Amino acid sequence: MNAPAANELPVVVIGAGPIGLAAAVHLIDRGIEPLVLEAGATAGAAVRAWAHVRLFSPWGEVVEPAAEKLLAPTGWTRPAPDTYPSGGDWAEQYLRPLADALGDRIRLGARVTGVSRSGRDRIVDAGRDRQPFVVHVTHTDGREERILARAVVDASGTWSTPSPAGADGLPALGEKAAADRITYRVPDLKDPAVRARYAGRRTAVVGSGASAFTALSSLADLAKSGDGAGATAVWVLRRGLSAGTFGGGDADQLPARGALGLAAKAAVDEGHADAVTGFRTEAVERDAEGRLVLVGEDGRRLDAVDEVIVLTGFRPDLGFLDELRLGLDERLQAPTGLAPLIDPNQHSCGTVYPHGHRELSHPEPGIYLVGMKSYGRAPTFLAMTGHEQVRSVAAALAGDLEAADRVELTLPETGVCGGAGLFDDPAAAQSDPGGCCATPEPTMVRLGAGAPADGEAAGGGCSS
Repeated sequence: MNAPAANELPVVVIGAGPIGLAAAVHLIDRGIEPLVLEAGATAGAAVRAWAHVRLFSPWGEVVEPAAEKLLAPTGWTRPAPDTYPSGGDWAEQYLRPLADALGDRIRLGARVTGVSRSGRDRIVDAGRDRQPFVVHVTHTDGREERILARAVVDASGTWSTPSPAGADGLPALGEKAAADRITYRVPDLKDPAVRARYAGRRTAVVGSGASAFTALSSLADLAKSGDGAGATAVWVLRRGLSAGTFGGGDADQLPARGALGLAAKAAVDEGHADAVTGFRTEAVERDAEGRLVLVGEDGRRLDAVDEVIVLTGFRPDLGFLDELRLGLDERLQAPTGLAPLIDPNQHSCGTVYPHGHRELSHPEPGIYLVGMKSYGRAPTFLAMTGHEQVRSVAAALAGDLEAADRVELTLPETGVCGGAGLFDDPAAAQSDPGGCCATPEPTMVRLGAGAPADGEAAGGGCSS
């Protein structure tokens, strides 16, 4: 049997989340047939896992405009653009109808286990670029399948691979053994069973981004409720408190994101959470009563807690791409062309520039990492950025380089600066003239209501 011509093969899209579905829409617009492979039982499975969390981007920024054309004949009505969906709203009111419109172009319960070139492992040069991609899939019933593709767009995200509590990027000693008391997701405190787990107990929140803000403000709300009295939190940060610890506040052009940081600050100001700064977790131990004790690299031991919420970011799963020749930044695990634009070691105030197929390309032609996965370990991804990525990639795959290179996105100013990396180093933060925050010595503090954060700088702050 003759193998099909490359242009007769589909473009395989890995992941039926927001960016994977947007990629499928743009490919269809370009006359290219997509095949979307989703490991979960539904489209947007990862988004549904955080259904209780509200986005800080409004509906107007999380709906792909090209998808509206596909949805229009179905009678779909776009939600009010200036309102803010929860993850559940996003999944049910947009992703599900979009997946229904895409129909049998989506295969659910199909987990990608490997991607390569047909008949070529990663060391073989001869005829490599002329071979189609081969995608190995395992279905929920155990059946295995081998699919040929003209190109592969990996929009599988990072949800399945959260980062650990250990400050060195590895699980802290004892972290795995304490798994019954640790979660790596923002808990849904509206769920009675989850609420009971944290009510009246002391919880450590490890992390310094928007997810940590959400957890802190939720725990504060629990503490103020009738059934959650006595709930307290300790906020564990690897750096010191500063003006930017709580994000951009009123200066953030994504107002909901700014409000989220202010809510976390209120939790600390009102005494519902203590902030422990300069603490890098080395071990998780149990005391005589079975409670957890976090131990720092400097030997400090925090007071025992009942639960730990680890929100230190996510990282990409690159294992199933091991037979491809990827060009990835050694720090961020993002494409080498994109990494300088998003690297939190170097970025100060401003935005991530819109980018497309060129920044997302690899030594292996025809493979693109998009969406959250394209950012590797960087934390600053916005859905709008992903929509622009897949628009450009689809145009490039169709051979329309003029459109692929055109910028069709304006991102909002964040109103914050800094990030991880160098800002974990007090000397670097103090000596960098482009920086905005000096990092205090490790300490436990409680902010008084209305008091400025330690190290506050006029006119700006550092992001976390």
